[in-house]
Amino acid sequence: MERLLVLKLDAVACEAEAWLNGIAIARVDAARPSAVVPVHEYTVAGVNRLELVAWPRPAAGSAEEAAPPPTLRADGHMAAHLRILLPRAGNPADEASARCLAQLDWMPPAGEAFEAPLNRSLDLPLPVSFPRWRWLDAPPAEATPALAEQALALLSQLARALEEGNTEAFVSAVRLRTEEIATAYQLPPEQATESLRRHLAELCSAGPPAWLPLEPGGVFLRRLAGGRLFECLDASGEPALRTAADTRGQAHVFPLRLAAVEGKLYVLR
Repeated sequence: MERLLVLKLDAVACEAEAWLNGIAIARVDAARPSAVVPVHEYTVAGVNRLELVAWPRPAAGSAEEAAPPPTLRADGHMAAHLRILLPRAGNPADEASARCLAQLDWMPPAGEAFEAPLNRSLDLPLPVSFPRWRWLDAPPAEATPALAEQALALLSQLARALEEGNTEAFVSAVRLRTEEIATAYQLPPEQATESLRRHLAELCSAGPPAWLPLEPGGVFLRRLAGGRLFECLDASGEPALRTAADTRGQAHVFPLRLAAVEGKLYVLR
């Protein structure tokens, strides 16, 4: 494709998170102060809601998550910048070489007090003409303990399939996600499916994946898009379905966002 719609998030002396249409897209902090993420599969025809959150809430399931919001004071260095950029293929995704479609900035003056998290938002049309994504029509639901148990069962099933070398079970379970993301980036669905199949075969070729534990009470659902999607996280706020780091420090991560429809969970993102 000639152009790629991306979200760029930068932070200085703070933590920040970017949301698009109710879905958390990127999070940055001192260890990772910048992120650039393609966002075709999260955009919609018409008005889109862009949100910048400074000092977002702690990870799902942590003790800090339930704590009352803290009152902080700006030190004169804190800043967060969010951009929607449209660079040409092969060009850097930065303001100097890409068309900026929208921006949100947070730069509090020194001494200003604020309650965290602090939210800035903007509604904007985007030049997209994608088909209507399935997650937009999923029924809203709540992140109940029962739903978390159901998500745990699904993740455990997927992990077990790959432990047994059954890559086709995983490919089948994420078929809707694979097809829609292929459409979002103008790829044939068969090509995207085959690419996933090769990736999973490579993962399994070295032996059963060393998954991090999936235990009762250890999977937390982050409610997205008004409850139409749920992100599966562990207590650290990381994707729950991932392997332990190997000797080179590399881990395989499978961030999954689920929709609950008539008692069944579907992987849509």
